[in-house]
Amino acid sequence: MDGIVLLREDHKTVEKLFKEFERADDEAHRRKRELADDVIRELTAHAWIEERVFYPAARQAAPETTDHVLESVEEHHTVLWMLSELKGLDPEDERFGAKMTVLMEYVRHHVEEEEKDWFPDVRKAMGRKALVALGERMEEERKSAPDDPLEVPSADK
Repeated sequence: MDGIVLLREDHKTVEKLFKEFERADDEAHRRKRELADDVIRELTAHAWIEERVFYPAARQAAPETTDHVLESVEEHHTVLWMLSELKGLDPEDERFGAKMTVLMEYVRHHVEEEEKDWFPDVRKAMGRKALVALGERMEEERKSAPDDPLEVPSADK
């Protein structure tokens, strides 16, 4: 699978979790906790492979995307801190739903910018063969993704 397709699949997976969270009954605290934990796992691994593999390759192949990459890293910083807060937050806490809502809005904005504003430039610059090789590297890197969102490099910046 090519690297951009892999990232789009991740985006779809997270969006499905978001929609399930939005549909969950307000009293379904245990289910919302499970969904939040799934979101934390997915987004932590996703940010890890983007920062460790995809973003450096995108900057090298398509230098004109550098500003987009830098903005994405800054968005990751905020998302990762929100994930770390959600990780320890009781689903019955009155801020739990609000924090998830803000996270969803933020991630949806991030995804839209990546997919519409600069993934096409990276695809054009890299081509299919390089993107397939990149996707393989990303899949391999996913295996070493941390469980803790704050271990992703941009969380420190």
